[in-house]
Amino acid sequence: MGTFAFKLPDIGEGVVEGEVVEWMVSVGDTVKEDDPILSVMTDKATVEIPSPVDGKVTKVIGEAGDILPVGVVCIEFEVDGDGNASASEEEPVKEKSEPKVPEPTKEIEEKPAPKPVQEPKQAPQPVARAAGTKALASPAVRQRAREANINLEHVAGSGPAGRISHADLDKHISGGASGATSWSPIGASAKTELNGTEEIKVIGLRRKIADSMMSSYSSIAHFSYFEEVDITALEELRQHLNSTRPEGAPKLTYLPFIMQALVKALRESPECNALYDDDANVVTRYQAINLGIATQTDRGLYVPVVKHVEAMDIWQSAAEMVRVTSATREGKATAEELSGSTFTITSLGRLGGLGATPIINKPEVGILGVHNAKERAVVRNGHVVVRRMMNLSSSWDHRVVDGHDGATLVQRVKTYLENPATIFM
Repeated sequence: MGTFAFKLPDIGEGVVEGEVVEWMVSVGDTVKEDDPILSVMTDKATVEIPSPVDGKVTKVIGEAGDILPVGVVCIEFEVDGDGNASASEEEPVKEKSEPKVPEPTKEIEEKPAPKPVQEPKQAPQPVARAAGTKALASPAVRQRAREANINLEHVAGSGPAGRISHADLDKHISGGASGATSWSPIGASAKTELNGTEEIKVIGLRRKIADSMMSSYSSIAHFSYFEEVDITALEELRQHLNSTRPEGAPKLTYLPFIMQALVKALRESPECNALYDDDANVVTRYQAINLGIATQTDRGLYVPVVKHVEAMDIWQSAAEMVRVTSATREGKATAEELSGSTFTITSLGRLGGLGATPIINKPEVGILGVHNAKERAVVRNGHVVVRRMMNLSSSWDHRVVDGHDGATLVQRVKTYLENPATIFM
């Protein structure tokens, strides 16, 4: 038997380091060549690293949130044959500092414990975790949990980033929890005080979102502008086009119409289809209209890009939007599909709301927020009538976009949406 030391490979595109998002294996696991072992986030995308060999994991280097340089040994395997033990060179890992949990004082330790309150047995509750994350566990732990009919979302993990170990699973099982559901009787009212806390390490995509939002909000002089749009006629057109759509064409939502309206509006307001390099003090206006579509996934917020919308019709833009957003939700979007936008649309879908102040996707200079459509009573020609209305929210970089210019862009979009035939003229 020999040792095979695997170094973090060159991921390409000039990437020199990556952040550990999740180890998919643990020491003691047996893996096959090409089995996924590690998820790494770079500045461009999240990459899943496969195992280079068949073997048994004997060492992993770096926890979730640590930064690994390309070329550092990140995992070692026990393999048949001689392996490549000479390649195992310890290299430094850039670790993030973790907050220390204060030790309990003697006074606290000596307080008598409150008498336990007898409560009816209840179903196990999901363990609190960071938004957009799931329970972390090795394939062996997951297999064992499935066999025991245990939902890992109900198991507290003691490992890095809350990773669940076999010991955690043993503790959960010994506590009497199982996959079965039980309910407290009607009228049960016994309650206890809850004083626990949980520290969540901000890593991976959540850290990048935090860094990006902070950079955008702290360096861009945001101003926001709101408008309501009567989309009654647009809804009639949308229903007609969907009922007569070509075979294989996607069902149209409002977004493809908004995308096409933006094509026309941004041509008339080129200062809004631009990127601002605030280090060089240069604004670059683009002829191409590459629209970022803010997309929520179970891993966090991504912005896939529909490129050259100016060269597409309504069906093509709808199909391409569905393609890139679906690939993003499935974790299959490429770095190319997640970069290159010149303007961004963000939609809360059915959550809708009345308004928002979206944060600009730096280095863009504007963003348009779309809220859900509702029938409302409005006044038309002195009469109260029911119309289908939609609210739009926008934010602009006031350093390079004047209030008049941002408002003009939104008013142009409003005009096209309220007179949808003009979108196609």
